[in-house]
Formats: sequence, structure tokens, C-alpha cells
Amino acid sequence: MPNPPHLAHSPSCFQLPALFLVLSGAFELSNSNGWQVLQPEGPMLVAEGETLLLRCTVIGSCMDATMKWVKVSSQEQQEIYNFKHGFFPGVMPMIQRTLEPLNCDYSIYIHNVTRKQAGTYHCVRSDGLNEHSKMKWDEGTSVLVKGAGEPNLWIIQPQELVLATTGDTVFLNCTVLGNGPSGPIRWFRGTGMSREAIYNFEGISQPNVTAVRASNSDFSILLQGVSTECAGTYYCVKFQRKSNSQYMSGQGTMLRVKAKPISPNKTEVISQPIASAPMSGLLSVLAIVVLGLKTVTLAALLLALAACWRSA
Repeated sequence: MPNPPHLAHSPSCFQLPALFLVLSGAFELSNSNGWQVLQPEGPMLVAEGETLLLRCTVIGSCMDATMKWVKVSSQEQQEIYNFKHGFFPGVMPMIQRTLEPLNCDYSIYIHNVTRKQAGTYHCVRSDGLNEHSKMKWDEGTSVLVKGAGEPNLWIIQPQELVLATTGDTVFLNCTVLGNGPSGPIRWFRGTGMSREAIYNFEGISQPNVTAVRASNSDFSILLQGVSTECAGTYYCVKFQRKSNSQYMSGQGTMLRVKAKPISPNKTEVISQPIASAPMSGLLSVLAIVVLGLKTVTLAALLLALAACWRSA
């Protein structure tokens, strides 16, 4: 969980104009190309032998762009399709193009999908100046391939480990894809007979837990104000309504919660008024003494001047 910014590190007033110029310059630089590549994050579920549609749209200028699709899996990169050159069996663009693209749609079809084509696909744009230059990719579209005879349901918990501090709000991700038996999705902490019910999308849940539901396939939850007692492994589970039994479970997400350290500055702040009380009294006495000395000195000077005038 990201920590909130500390006020002690906030810039002073005279630094704000300079900071504003720096930030605005960086923003203009990042948008100077005038284009943006859009593609869905996924995950997308496809069965072996089916046709996969990967969508990609470029917003802004796309006439002089070199576009290609790259698949990343097990830290390996493979060019899937290039809109300028090359021959790619089984892959074709969604829109047949002339020498110049008619629009900014760079979606592709992959026919007769196999298990080897599971991975994350990136729609990449290059200016063509340097073919081997590093390009900043987006998150890509994750693709899962289901084999024959496997259940037509996927429960995806992408977070293996989540670290938090007491009082944080924790996001636990769960996506359910495909068609399974009728029944609710539930969250549990732990396994077996001793597991603890955390959230039921069709029933009673713990008061500090809320659902996210960003889409129909999203069964993520938020744990608010976590404590060290909330640590454990959380499972997103699909149930069958007919038998009221578990049908499938996600791989689980481990949550570790550490106690928030007590700052020693609090003790100093509490003791500061007590220590400053006698110090402030001493300063008051010294101020009175100094003021008295100044008055006596000034009176002596006036008397001396008066004496000089009389003698003159």
C-alpha cells in the first residue's frame, strides 16, 4: 500500500513556481508525440482451436507509425505481427489495409489458438527511427488458453503476496472468467474446516470488507483498517448452488500485516512544554535586566551631555 506524503517534505512557497514549471514541462514532453495506444488489459479466456481477437486502437496521428504486436511469456519476447513487413501464418489484421492505413485500428485475429499462445500481448508503436530502441510498453492484454476437457471456468488471483501496515486498506484481486455452475463467489481466510468466511457476494459478510465489482467478472474486495490479526492466506472460491458445496478455488493471496511503529517524536512533543516553562521564565528575567541596563546607560549619557553643556 502506498504511504501518504509527509508534510515535512512539502516544498516552501518560493519553490512552488519552479516546481510548477518543471512538472508542466515534463507533461508537455510526454505528450509531444500526440498519440496514445489503447488496448484492453484482460485477462481474456479462449479455448484451444478457437480464434482470438486482440484489439488495439491508436489515438492521434497514426499515418507514419510502425505498429506491431509482441507476445511476452516466461520473460521471452516474440513478434506476432508487423503491419509494415513480414509474414505471420495464422495471424491477420481485423481490417485489410492498403499501403497507408485507413484508420487507427490495429486489431488482429489469431486463428486456431494453441496452448503456446498463452501470454501477454503488447500493441507497440515505433517511430521507425531506431528499430532496436527501447520502447515503453503498456500493461498489455493477458491471454489464457483453456485445453480440451478442462472446466470452463477460471478463478484468477494474480497477487501472490500483499504487504500492509496496521490501519491500511488492502485490495485483494479476484477475476472469474468462463461459465460454471450456478452459485455465489465467496472469500475465505485459510483452508479446511477452520477457514474463516470473509465475504459472500450473495450473503452476510464482515463489516470491514466491501466489494469492488468494477465489472461482471470482477470479484475483488477491500479490507479496511487491517490489523495484525488479519494476516493469512485469502481464497476466492466458487460454490455450487444446488449442492451448496465448493466447486473451484483460486490459488490464494497471502497477506502480511506489520504493526505501525511508534514514533519517538511524540514523547519529545509531550515533554517540550514542561521543559520550556522554566526556560521561558528565565528569558523573561533576562529581558527585564537588559532593559534596565539600557535605561540606566541612557540616563547616564544624558546626564553627561547636560554636564558638558553647562560647563561650556
